[in-house]
Amino acid sequence: MSVHKEVKKITTHVLQEMKNNGEKIAMLTGYDFSMAKILDKAGIDIILVGDSASNVMAGHETTLPITLDQMIYHASSVVRAVNRALVVVDLPFGSYQGDSKQALTSSIRIMKESGGHAVKLEGGQEVVESIKRILSAGIPVMGHLGLTPQSIYKFGTYTVRAKEDEEAAQLISDAKLLEETGCFAIVLEKIPAKLAKEVASSINIPVIGIGAGNGVDGQVLVSHDMLGINNEFNPRFLRKYHNLYEEMLGAFENYIGDVRSSDFPNEKEQY
Repeated sequence: MSVHKEVKKITTHVLQEMKNNGEKIAMLTGYDFSMAKILDKAGIDIILVGDSASNVMAGHETTLPITLDQMIYHASSVVRAVNRALVVVDLPFGSYQGDSKQALTSSIRIMKESGGHAVKLEGGQEVVESIKRILSAGIPVMGHLGLTPQSIYKFGTYTVRAKEDEEAAQLISDAKLLEETGCFAIVLEKIPAKLAKEVASSINIPVIGIGAGNGVDGQVLVSHDMLGINNEFNPRFLRKYHNLYEEMLGAFENYIGDVRSSDFPNEKEQY
């Protein structure tokens, strides 16, 4: 019997058992109650309350502007909807970098005020002190390597990372360091599939990919992207499972037409 089918609640321990068992982990983003309820019902393992809310919910160009207060608002909305999934909350830009005390304070606020189950932060060696401090309070931490969108202005581009040997070696070393430090899982974003597979097989904790090929322990996508709500984003790694943009546009246009023609509400739709 597969691990994830037997459990009533996904925990970091269950995810580790899934990796040990060779079962793939499914993760999607969620930012609000209604969507999270459907995700949980579908049987998703992890809901990531991503700082991608900055882009898809608030319309910012990057993930940098979203605040800790806004992340807590989104996370608490998601937590209220969830019975089974593990809810992981992104620490937003500026809430943990370079100051491990601030990292701990930010994480405690997320856990206390949203009820989330774990936090995620970007970076390797440079954030180890922050990770240690967060873990000392008993808060689980998920790492994030490869393309780290909060560092977009350092990279200057959203292109594939770690194609060169030096950056690839650093990424493997960072992944091992994150495992040693105590992270329960790592997200690898936009790196060559061969490298991602190597990372996943060289560490014991689960590795979840986005644009990192099939040799990892699980996958994550932004829900609005895979549903085709966000129709302007078409990277190679994205599989669109629906074209909700067209469907929703059509529904809204039909409603507007029915209101204008006095077809809605009809006699059955009034009191």
